[in-house]
Amino acid sequence: MHPKLLRRYTKLETDRKMLLAGLMHTPHDKLNYSPSGRWLVSQILTHLVTSERMSLIYMKKKSQDIDQVGNSSLIESFKLLALKMSQRLPLRYKAPQVLVENTPEPMPLPAVIKKWNTIRMDLYTFPEAMHEENIRKKIYKHPIAGRLDVLQADGVLP
Repeated sequence: MHPKLLRRYTKLETDRKMLLAGLMHTPHDKLNYSPSGRWLVSQILTHLVTSERMSLIYMKKKSQDIDQVGNSSLIESFKLLALKMSQRLPLRYKAPQVLVENTPEPMPLPAVIKKWNTIRMDLYTFPEAMHEENIRKKIYKHPIAGRLDVLQADGVLP
């Protein structure tokens, strides 16, 4: 795997494991509690798993015809920076309809962990076949920032 991708994958995986470790001893009723109409913790986890799965499916599809895909540029870097800055503001974005339609009912924590483990293994093996010259191909599509490359995708993946 490309060294930059390996570092970013390792960081994503460390963050995920810390999150799940913090939730392991959380009572079931707390995972399914909605403070003032907000999402349940179990809904958020299910959304994260679904979002990551669908992002991976899209990247795999786009990488099949990778020679037809353009490279990212400074424009995509600015879009990503603007997106990251907007996420620190109290702005709310609606989830893309395709994600909403493909998100199952909230899953119990053990099911989330099992499914997320499988997706993460797939996410780990996916870029191993990418050649160096394809790392900057825009194979990831963010609903707000648009098309990004695989290195930029980790900045917006859950």
